[in-house]
Amino acid sequence: MRKPELLAPAGDLEKLKMAIQYGADAVYLGGEEFGLRAFAKNFDIEEIKAGVVYAHERDKKVYVTLNIIPHNDDLNGLEEYLLKLQDAEVDAVIVSDPGVFGIVKSTVPDMEIHLSTQANTTNHLTAKFWYDQGVSRVVVARELSLAEIKGIKDNTPEDLEIEAFVHGAMCISYSGRCLLSNYMTHRDANRGECAQSCRWKYSLVEEKRPGEYYPIEEGDRGTYIFNSKDLCMVNHIKDLVEAGVYSFKIEGRMKSPYYVATVIRSYRLAIDEYLKDPENYEPNDYYLDEIKKSSYRDFTTGFYYDKPDEEDQLYASTSYIRTYEFMGLVLDYNEENKIATVEQRNRFFVGDEVEFFGPEAEFHTQTIEELWNKNMEPMDVAPRAKELVKIRVDYPVKEGYIMRKKA
Repeated sequence: MRKPELLAPAGDLEKLKMAIQYGADAVYLGGEEFGLRAFAKNFDIEEIKAGVVYAHERDKKVYVTLNIIPHNDDLNGLEEYLLKLQDAEVDAVIVSDPGVFGIVKSTVPDMEIHLSTQANTTNHLTAKFWYDQGVSRVVVARELSLAEIKGIKDNTPEDLEIEAFVHGAMCISYSGRCLLSNYMTHRDANRGECAQSCRWKYSLVEEKRPGEYYPIEEGDRGTYIFNSKDLCMVNHIKDLVEAGVYSFKIEGRMKSPYYVATVIRSYRLAIDEYLKDPENYEPNDYYLDEIKKSSYRDFTTGFYYDKPDEEDQLYASTSYIRTYEFMGLVLDYNEENKIATVEQRNRFFVGDEVEFFGPEAEFHTQTIEELWNKNMEPMDVAPRAKELVKIRVDYPVKEGYIMRKKA
């Protein structure tokens, strides 16, 4: 059996490095143009080159999104950009539009092409069509069940890879083709500018009574009728593999490095546990519990088993659940005196109980008993963002480990 690929979002270079350190086999990222996350930091070409070097040195891959649905003017400069991506040695580009696909094939004919979920691939004939054009991987539409994905895999060439989203925010519209943002804010979701209008709070207005708002109430604060739960398939690794999914895609280029590390770590551990003994694999709730230490909405399995219903929506709130906070990032650890250098991310105090975790399954809990600034002068609190502080840590931590605390 071929080992599944764990594919992580990379909103910037820090998140790219975090994703790879915590177990991603590949990352996907957007440049400053042609992608669907206009409000992420995104990468300029020099940062893409640096990310590719970092990934390739660790035998990991980098895919770049070119998945907008472009208008005529959006195509300007694409050929030059593709040549820069080829020079940067990216491993593949992710495309949704046939016109963009044609430009890729004529400009950089040796570039590997993955078909974006924006292309709405829902059947094996469509997948085979794109394979015949030169696509090596299809990111299937999110509206498919596991049985439908297996039907695509069983009826397409063996070397056509299937990628599917397994975790993250769900779109209320069909595979991202939402016009709410366009209509209400003039921000085009299909050109990377979605305002997430589906997360807003709505009321009813009767046609002949303008200005009279009728609240739709599920609770004291009203309801959010388009607001979906987040997708989470960490307890369904075996079903995904048996359906033919090769690449397990995590959504979240706008999310924090802490989110990326936490989610990627859990899926890495779950996939590796499955691979040890596929026939006897049983889901381990530890991995879901760890994911819940990042920010999340309640979870759903989306379309994989049944069509979503009212149980897959969040009617009471659009807020994330946050049970833990990202307190700091370990930069160095002196094993002799057991002192870690930590870059602060949220305020913490002497006396706080915190957890340290890295890519491994274990995490370590301890109370902060001693705290110093970078000059080893005693402190009671670390109040300033990204301040370097020193903490005595009993457990041997490493560069890149994360310190978190219950919210």
